[in-house]
Amino acid sequence: MTSARILVVEDENITAEDIGEGLKKMGYEVSAVVSTGEDAIKKAEELLPDLIIMDIRLKGKMDGIEAAEEIRRRFGIPVIYLTAYFDENTVERAKITEPSGYIIKGDSSFLNKPFDEGELHTAIEITLYKHKMELRLRKNQQQLYFILKNVSDAVISTDSRRLVRLINPKAEDITGWLEEDAIGTDLMEVLNPFSGQLGLLDLEDISMARLLELFEEVIENKSGDRITINGTLNPEKDENGNIEGWVIVFNRS
Repeated sequence: MTSARILVVEDENITAEDIGEGLKKMGYEVSAVVSTGEDAIKKAEELLPDLIIMDIRLKGKMDGIEAAEEIRRRFGIPVIYLTAYFDENTVERAKITEPSGYIIKGDSSFLNKPFDEGELHTAIEITLYKHKMELRLRKNQQQLYFILKNVSDAVISTDSRRLVRLINPKAEDITGWLEEDAIGTDLMEVLNPFSGQLGLLDLEDISMARLLELFEEVIENKSGDRITINGTLNPEKDENGNIEGWVIVFNRS
């Protein structure tokens, strides 16, 4: 059984007890039960639970949506809403906080429980798995970013439209473009090829990409100096072979 730690935010005592009992029966650890948005933020910071079950209408000045938004921004803890409110305005507000689940509570007067335990269990397991994968992906991206920042080669990566999405410090030094200025700018504007070889690059022509896999090019940096670079240009392709980006690795000749 999993031992994930869950914070419950619910201002109805009976429902809070039901949620707590249900979570323990599923094998989870209930870190704490609180009834206000303010206390939810405080406990989230103090306990750093793996997941939060959040009602939307709460005691105090802050509702569950406001609390969830603050928790996501500050701590990145996933939130599942367990609420009786599903009107359009509430749902639209909740969507902004990017919840991991939205479960509608029933009326305990005609249900054994005010919520479906099976539905809640499924939502929790999916949320915990997705959050684990997202953390792993974020760690891998951070490691890759660190490597690219520290390699001796200049590296620029673009999207399918050839707009720059990554430029490392060596590429900044050679082109004169700072990262904040280069991101979102056309690769050809950043490199500013003088002899025209790279300028012939066709976004969808794989054969052209092969011709430019190894290249030597005269470029004009942001200061107006013409310099010669050499390197490799490779397309990033999806599973169907369509180009979805470019990676150029180069150095001064």
